[in-house]
Amino acid sequence: MRVLIAEDDLRIANLLQCGLQEEGYQVTTETDGKRALGMASALPFDLLILDLMLPSLDGFEIARQLRLGGNRTPILILTARDAIEDIVRALDLGADDYLTKPFSLDVFLARVRAVSRRGPIPMPTVHRVEDLCMDPGLRQVSRAGLHIALTRREFSLLELLARTSPRVVTRQSILEEVWGYESEVSPNNVEAFVSALRSKIDGPHATKLIHTIRGVGYCLRKEAVE
Repeated sequence: MRVLIAEDDLRIANLLQCGLQEEGYQVTTETDGKRALGMASALPFDLLILDLMLPSLDGFEIARQLRLGGNRTPILILTARDAIEDIVRALDLGADDYLTKPFSLDVFLARVRAVSRRGPIPMPTVHRVEDLCMDPGLRQVSRAGLHIALTRREFSLLELLARTSPRVVTRQSILEEVWGYESEVSPNNVEAFVSALRSKIDGPHATKLIHTIRGVGYCLRKEAVE
C-alpha cells in the first residue's frame, strides 16, 4: 500500500514514515502543499496523511481540490488544530478521518488501518431536478448554472428532498433526518426552514421546484402539485 505524507514538521514526518514502513507501507513524504497536491493528483496513492498547516497551500485547499477533481483517495487529517469548526470543515471538504496532535503512534496506525480498509470512497450521487444541480460530495448547489450558498441545515434539508425526489417527505421525517430525534424543533418550525430554502432555490425562477403538500409535507419536483 502506497501512502503520501504531507507534513512540514520533519521530526513528525520521519516518525510517521518509520512507523508506517515498519508496518509494511510504501511511504512518500512531502513538506510543501502545492507539491503534495501535485503528487496526490498524479500518482496512485492508497492513502493521504495530510497536515492542515502546510506552506504554499493548506490542507483544506488540498482536500477541496482533490475532491473537486474527482480524486477519491482516502484522506486522514493529522494536525494540531483541534477546533470543532476545523474538524467539521475538513470532513465536509472530503477528509475521511481527523486526528489531532499530540497523538499516540499506536492510535495513528490504528486509524490508518481503519481508513485503509474502506478503500477509495465512492463518488456520491449528483442530484439533478430540472435545472437544479446538487453535488453532496463537493457540497455545492447551483441552479441554471448559478451557485447558491446554503447554510449547513439548508443543505441537509435540500439533500433530503433531492434524494427522495419526486416523492413527498413528511414534516416528521424532515425533523428526524435533518435535526435528529432529540431536537426540540417542532414539525411546525420546519415550515420556516423550508420557506427560507425555497426563497434561495425558487425565488428568482419562474419554475418552482419545492412544493408544499398540505397536511403532509414537502417534495422537490418540476411538476406543480395540486
